[in-house]
Amino acid sequence: MTDIFLEGGRALIGAEFVETSLTVSGQDIAAIDASRGRARLAIDARNLLVLPGIVDLHGDAFERQMMPRAGVDFPIDVALADSDRQAISNGITTVFHATTCSWEPGLRSADNARGLMEAIERQRPQFAADTRFHLRHETYNLDAEAEISQWLAEGRIDLFAFNDHMDGTVGDMDKPRKRNRMVERTGLSAEDFDRLVERVVARAAEVPVSVARLAAAARSAEVRMLSHDDASPAMRQEFRALGAEIAEFPVNEETARAAASHGDAIVYGAPNVVRGGSHTGWTKASDMIAKGLCSVLASDYYYPAQLLAAFRLAADGVLPLAESWNLVSAGPARATGLADRGVLADGRRADILLVDDGVPLRPRLIAVISGGRLVHLTDATRLVAATSTPREAVVAA
Repeated sequence: MTDIFLEGGRALIGAEFVETSLTVSGQDIAAIDASRGRARLAIDARNLLVLPGIVDLHGDAFERQMMPRAGVDFPIDVALADSDRQAISNGITTVFHATTCSWEPGLRSADNARGLMEAIERQRPQFAADTRFHLRHETYNLDAEAEISQWLAEGRIDLFAFNDHMDGTVGDMDKPRKRNRMVERTGLSAEDFDRLVERVVARAAEVPVSVARLAAAARSAEVRMLSHDDASPAMRQEFRALGAEIAEFPVNEETARAAASHGDAIVYGAPNVVRGGSHTGWTKASDMIAKGLCSVLASDYYYPAQLLAAFRLAADGVLPLAESWNLVSAGPARATGLADRGVLADGRRADILLVDDGVPLRPRLIAVISGGRLVHLTDATRLVAATSTPREAVVAA
């Protein structure tokens, strides 16, 4: 692996931006405030921000690569390769593909989740981003419990979330537009979809025991757990008692405060920040951030959102950039137990972004280093020629 020297730049070191140079050796940051030494590849980072790579613990935008239109499918390997390029080009160097495993057939079925997991495992060496599997288990998908328990035991799941969208599904049955969208996603006829929902709802009494068994399996496998859309402090407490210490998109301030009071990681969607509010009409993420009730921003359904959100928070005076960047890098790394990344420091994984912040609210990504490899470059004039080798010799070679 080629050593890399980043010359100059305003690097986020700890809680401050410092004019300095970095060297990368192998997969790690070798030294800060360093000279070029023997590094064969050098990049001029002067007048750029040097930031830790983004960690995305919940992103499902890959679904649009798999099914760009209702009923239009593309091969999983093609969709994942394209999603990797999108993640990297938006500064995401660690990506957890949030894969729904539902009682529905089609895009969010157990069969599709299995296929995604297997494809990620096959393609992982080819990806530029460190790509991991976040399984979002719909708690009413009782028939999948045994297989999921096996996946947990085999170490094939990197994050495990409990989802329960059944109330919303039942509530949307009388709303033609939303109901039609659900039906199209499953590929069923309207009548078959109605019958399926009726059968699934009839097993509601079995759900709590199934959740408890799966939580025990995740604890045994030391897989971190999340609960999704917690609606009350009591719900948050129930999942915390099961070992789910990440609150994903709590729907109101009361629940977020209950999570914060116990030291839980609290996740909101970066698109919420960029758009100025939730598309569902629920909690406004920037308000929660201002009140200290958010520790992680995830891409959710839009890969560019994390990069944009950090700069939006700084521009709006919600947080200084050094703190807002923690929400997309150090915070999610800490929540997922990845102690080797999320900050720029000697010996940490070399996930590094070079960003031009010259245009307010529109940061421009110049280069991405992921695991010590230069995987994205938009300005080749930033490459610095080797001083020890005449240019003519390089060209001739």
